[in-house]
Order: sequence, then C-alpha cells, then structure tokens
Amino acid sequence: MRFLRPHRDDVFIAVAAFLGGVLLWSLGLYSHPMSPLPAWAALVPLAVICAAELFRRSLPPVALLVGTVALIADLFTVGNLATILVFTDVVYAAVVYGPPRIARRIPVVSVPLTVASTIALLLWTRSPQGLLLGVVIGMITIAPAMTGVIIRNHREAADVARLRAEQTTLLAEMDQAQAVAAERGRMARELHDMVANHLSAIAIHSTAALSLDDPATTRQSLGTIRENSVAALADMRRMIGLLREGDDDRSPAAVPTLAGLETLAEKARTDGAPSGLTFTLDDRRNEKPPLPAPVELAAYRLVQESLTNALKHAGAGEVRIQLSQDTDGTLTVAVTSPYLSRSHPRAPGSGSGLIGIRERVGLVKGEVEAGPAPGPPGGPPDVWRVRAVLPVHHDQESSA
Repeated sequence: MRFLRPHRDDVFIAVAAFLGGVLLWSLGLYSHPMSPLPAWAALVPLAVICAAELFRRSLPPVALLVGTVALIADLFTVGNLATILVFTDVVYAAVVYGPPRIARRIPVVSVPLTVASTIALLLWTRSPQGLLLGVVIGMITIAPAMTGVIIRNHREAADVARLRAEQTTLLAEMDQAQAVAAERGRMARELHDMVANHLSAIAIHSTAALSLDDPATTRQSLGTIRENSVAALADMRRMIGLLREGDDDRSPAAVPTLAGLETLAEKARTDGAPSGLTFTLDDRRNEKPPLPAPVELAAYRLVQESLTNALKHAGAGEVRIQLSQDTDGTLTVAVTSPYLSRSHPRAPGSGSGLIGIRERVGLVKGEVEAGPAPGPPGGPPDVWRVRAVLPVHHDQESSA
C-alpha cells in the first residue's frame, strides 16, 4: 500500500493540471472545437489522465498506458490543452522513473510512431497542415521522451560517481588502517630487537661475572643483572602493549600468523559486500602443525595483499583462499578472485603489491605465480590466481 501511495508532488501536479484544464474548459478554450460531442465530454479524458498522473513515479508504465488511452479519447471531444500537457509529463516520467527496459523503448517507439502519424495526416489532409500536426505530435511524444533520457542518464551518472566516491573512500580508509597497523608492527619489532640486544649484552656480562673468583660479588652482580633484565622485559611488554592500544579484539597482531586469516577474511567480507564479493577460507591442512615465523608471515601477507587487490580490481563473485601442506611440510597458498579484463573500469593501483609478494616469498626461498587462470567448473570462465609454494625448514626460525 505504501508503494501505491502517490508522491505529494505528483498529487500537486495532478490537482493543478485538473483545475487548469477546468479553467480552460470554462473559458471555452478548446483544442478542436468542431467535435460533435458535448463540451463537457472533454473533462472525462482530463480527469482520467490527471488520475494517472498520481502514479507517474510508483507505476509509470500503467500511467503511460492510461494516459495514452485518455489522449486518444480527447481527440474525439472538443479537446483540452491541459490533457496534452499532462500526457507529455506522463511520457517524461515513464522514461525517468520507469524500468530500464521500458525507458529504453519509449524514445525508440516514439520516433517511428510520430513519422507514421505525420505521413497519415499528410495523406488524409493533403495539405501542409498535416505536416504541422506531425510536428505537434513529435512535441508531445519525442520531445518529452528525449528529455527524460537526458535526465535519466545524468542521474545514473551521478549515482555511478557517488558509488565510485564511496568505494574510493573505503579503499582510502583500508589503506590508512593497513598503514597504521604496519607501522605499529614495525615499531614493535624494532623495539623488541633493541631490548633483545640489551638482554644479550646482559647475558654476556652475567657470563663474565660468573667467571670471577669472588663468589659473593659474582652472585650479587648476577642478582642485580637478573633484576634489570626482568624489568627490561616487563617494560618492553608494556610499551608493545601501548603500541597495540586501540586495536579491536579482531585485529591482526603486530606479527600476524595463519590463525588470523579467518579474522582477515571476515573483515574482507564486510568491506567487499557492497561490491558483490564473497570470501571463503578453505584450510586443507589436516594437523596444522606450527610453522616457522617467516613462513607464516609470508603466507599471511600474501593473502592480505591478494584480498586487497581483489577488493580493488575483482568483479562480483567468490574470492577463495586455499591452504594446503604436503607431507614434506611444503605450504601451498592460493587466492583466486573473479577476473575482469582491462576494458572494465578499475581502481587505480601502483602495481607494487605483486612485487612485495614476490619479495616476501623470495625471502623464504619460495616460488610464486600470479595471473589469469581458468575458472572452476560451474564458476566464472576466468579467475585471477595468486599461488605460492613455501618450503618449510625449521632452521628458518632464526630469521623471525
């Protein structure tokens, strides 16, 4: 019922048109006064088309159909100029507010209809007056239809521009959040390395102190060193906690692991929903044994960058993240997303994401490939796939 409720502007237009038509009728201003029907008969098509005007937004095809019948009926009466003017507005509204299929057909149909009507009038009147009537028909059919096309195109262009602006803002916010998280992680790692060096120095001095001949002095020094080392570790933990402050519980840690992929995928689902993207995490590892930190970090960053690229460049569809591990421990990570050709509009990118992925995978002596690939059965014909093979050696722990 709310859908059928007329817009208040349409009510105003309909009432004003009807009152204006009644005023013209009362003054005897008729379109074609030679009709054999009584003058009051012209008010019937006027009332019908004004009633159709009430639904010019909610039911534009129905309003156009009723308005066309009313206009044809008006031709057999003395006629009313208000009926013709309301019909032009009904044609305009059908193009602007109607379904795209109907909106495209109305201008196409109006041109041959006007030409056919003009030719018929010329053959009937056999005078230039028929050509003039054809021009009038074109003014009440072609002109409002083309005006509606222009307005509809402008509105659609404005909607597209607004959507692009929202997507650009979303990408900017994502980039800013990733930059902040990366900077915090970098500062935490640098702080950790700095304190670790001091602790290593403390360990060296404690070893030297243990080699002194005076047991009492040596043990007293060792106690002091131990207290300082524990305090340094506590300070380090507090400072790293301050750096991580403000992150919600679902944010990836400063040194992310594969355990955080579900959180990463969930965030991508939220960000990609307006673009028609869905994200699926398919972890095929059976036992999920612990991996060296560099391998986990490289795999995590590969997935993170691939999801970011999918949000920027992929078409609507499913983005799938697959993890598998061979018997020798080799980890395989693959991210596939719907592939768009370069003819489609794409978000701008510097191309450094794939370079960063290759650098990270190269640090752990892995292999990576990225590019178009055939889609899965029943899915899109082409997908964009990023696939990396990461060998696992436990001596990689030393480079964490």
